[in-house]
Amino acid sequence: MAEATTGRGPLSPDGFEGTRAEDDGMNVPIREIANPLASAALMKMAMRRLAGGVVVVTAGTGEERVGMTATSAVSLSVDPPTMLVCVNRASSTWPVIARRRHFCVSVLGAEHQDVAERFAGIGALRGPARYEGADWVPMRSGAFGLAGAQALIDCELDEVIERHSHAILLGAVREVRLAREEADSLVYRLGQFGSVPLP
Repeated sequence: MAEATTGRGPLSPDGFEGTRAEDDGMNVPIREIANPLASAALMKMAMRRLAGGVVVVTAGTGEERVGMTATSAVSLSVDPPTMLVCVNRASSTWPVIARRRHFCVSVLGAEHQDVAERFAGIGALRGPARYEGADWVPMRSGAFGLAGAQALIDCELDEVIERHSHAILLGAVREVRLAREEADSLVYRLGQFGSVPLP
């Protein structure tokens, strides 16, 4: 029986490519991950394959307003309502969150891809310039949420856990607003935005 291949290397019995580390470092069998081959590049490649819901995390007021696009915002608990967000400590967003002790998570619909791109730094926009072209509403914490977002989750910063390159933010939820109608969700996978339609 012919050996199954993917065009890059034979498949192992468990279905993963049998390419060894010395080939290019990017096609390493899953069983070999727990060693130095778990590089930053491999980690990025692995996580690119996980589709994530897209949010914009905002903080600050006036000319100090900042924000970023993220897929790393999740509910830590609902009792009490608490959000968990991971922020790169080298980003312009982190020092404002640390100083203001607040942030707002805007859950984006498929129609908000342009907002996601601006807050991801496409076009080299920074600070308040990222807010242009969309409407924003002030939240209880002082941060701003995107008008028309599928949901707005406003938080006071409760705790920060600094690990490696990132700060893990635990936010005590102070206000939640929902869109009147549900819409298709904006997702991110393999370096591209996409949408998940309503069932």
